[in-house]
Amino acid sequence: QLQLVESGGGLVQPGGSLRLSCAASGSTLDYYHIGWFRQAPGKEREAVSCISKSSGYKNYANSVKGRFTISRDNAKNTVSLQMDSLQPEATAVYYCAAEQPLGRLCALTSGPYDSWGQGTQVTVSS
Repeated sequence: QLQLVESGGGLVQPGGSLRLSCAASGSTLDYYHIGWFRQAPGKEREAVSCISKSSGYKNYANSVKGRFTISRDNAKNTVSLQMDSLQPEATAVYYCAAEQPLGRLCALTSGPYDSWGQGTQVTVSS
């Protein structure tokens, strides 16, 4: 059974960077599309980015385009999210999730994802 664990969260000043990692056990991530999601206090969970199992397709929420970069390292069985130029509105718990692919493209909605990590806290504050 696939298990996901996020790491790399923390406290960063506005304008700073963080790199989140999603590590898998129980299966290999290259079988799955992988998505990153976040949930801020009092708000609904929102999609941030996703990457297809082949890495040939990546998608980003409009709010993070040009600042966040998703990548995968199948040899290490990890997917990373590089977050640059962070602003306070990025403060949230960040989750990675796995989708058993029905098509070539990953989804920027949570519905297709059926394996989730526990999340890692990202706080952007001065």
